[in-house]
Amino acid sequence: MKDTIAWAFAGTGGITNLFITGLKAARGAKLLAAASRSMDTARAFAARYGVEKTYDNYDDMVNDPAVDVVYIGTPHTLHKDMAVKALRAKKAVLCEKPVCINSAEFSEIAAAARENHAFFMEAMWTRFVPPVRKVREWLSGGLIGEPKMVQANFGFRVQWDPKGRLLNPLLGGGALLDAGVYPVSFASMVFGPAQPDKIAAVLQLGETGVDEECTALISWGGPRIASVGAAVRTALTNDAWISGSEGRIHVPGFVFAHSADLEVYGKYAYHYEGEFLSNGYNYEAEEVMNCIREGKTESAVMTLDESALIMKIMDEIRAQGKLAYPGEK
Repeated sequence: MKDTIAWAFAGTGGITNLFITGLKAARGAKLLAAASRSMDTARAFAARYGVEKTYDNYDDMVNDPAVDVVYIGTPHTLHKDMAVKALRAKKAVLCEKPVCINSAEFSEIAAAARENHAFFMEAMWTRFVPPVRKVREWLSGGLIGEPKMVQANFGFRVQWDPKGRLLNPLLGGGALLDAGVYPVSFASMVFGPAQPDKIAAVLQLGETGVDEECTALISWGGPRIASVGAAVRTALTNDAWISGSEGRIHVPGFVFAHSADLEVYGKYAYHYEGEFLSNGYNYEAEEVMNCIREGKTESAVMTLDESALIMKIMDEIRAQGKLAYPGEK
């Protein structure tokens, strides 16, 4: 079993900086290579974090035989092509969320992963932090009975910058893809993975044409209903609630969860606050490396099929809000 896993980094922006900070706290990670369009940028990034090699193009990096896994932290619009290239080079891939712009793009990623027997995982880091792992234990143990309703929001206010990633349609900007993927994925974790039977959505499109706020009701049939909201120009209360037939779970600030609360009606309440190491990105990195060491091609916690379903849900939400990105088929 390979103990040390060599990582390569596509993109040197803010999210990659956060990830690499967490990765440094993960056992067995080697910071091998980084690629940027500018060699000066790649070298500055490498010097900051102690990365061994630098590239001014992505193709050479993914074909480096010493690379085990590629982390993709570029804008959403670049994810699909980068992921497919890395998978065809038989590299494992951890790709930032959302994995791409739409489900048609994701079908190409999934096909490349399966055809090349290469590991792929969407970087939904929230699923791997200790409080959310504890939530899954409570759900699987039936502590709140049958889960019936989920409420989850993630929204913040960015400064007006029409050319910036969050508001630029050419970069896949907008609330749903950047922020809404978190509550949609959280609801899927509780009720899925399964295709919903009904979705009702409202999007507020801003000056640049992307959704600045969005909200959706998602039904998986029976009593299983999720209310999700996201925003990039409006601050929200970013908590998640799961209400069941016998109790409820509250995850304060669920995207960056450091605690979770369980209430079993008429019996007891419990506050969980487990050990939280580094900035939390280390937990998804450890999941990836453990899967690679065990020869797996996907994680049971964040599967290819579930990522595909989440993309389909977001496709439908955007369709109801009449939001399409340039170049979409």
